Amino acid sequence: MPDFTLNAASLEAAMPVFYAHGLRTASDATLAKALHTSEADLAAQFPSRELLVYHTMLADLERQKRDHTKLYAEFPTAVERLYGLLDLGLRDLTKIPGTFYGELQTGFPQSWDAVMDHLNTYSAPQLQQLLNDGIRSKLFRSDINIQLVTKILIEQLNMLLNPLVFPPDRYNMREVFRSIFLYYIRGICTDDGARIAAEHFARL
Repeated sequence: MPDFTLNAASLEAAMPVFYAHGLRTASDATLAKALHTSEADLAAQFPSRELLVYHTMLADLERQKRDHTKLYAEFPTAVERLYGLLDLGLRDLTKIPGTFYGELQTGFPQSWDAVMDHLNTYSAPQLQQLLNDGIRSKLFRSDINIQLVTKILIEQLNMLLNPLVFPPDRYNMREVFRSIFLYYIRGICTDDGARIAAEHFARL
């Protein structure tokens, strides 16, 4: 048995190693060093790479939820929270190499299923709830199709990070983010919501 058990917070340190070196090709030595443990203890707790990747992904998904809780404490309105969630998503995605999710999907199906489950049971309902909250507070238009707008927002974020669409050596990702989301979200806002959106972007 290992001398100590790596908890979720500790495992978050493995994610940058996987981004930099690959899910399969990151060495046990590099991972153990990042996790402040020995290779023997790491192997004792996670006897397969699949198991380590799975628990690392779960830890990262929990980290995202904590970030969202902090965001909600900072921003009181649905409009600001929506922009903030998309901005956090952008910050996360810009750290991830283009091959990461392809490798995850083909080589680590349990971890990929966890990501898809998170998207379907947490991210999409979260966006839908924000849109509902915005409609109730008269910040978003009451005639929007919430499910369709949720799908569009997710696909816009994916498009933003597609290097074939917006090569990072040619485009400033912050400016692309502003151009896509400032105008789209402002379009689903009421006059009051649009004023909040403009004020929020003025602070970025």
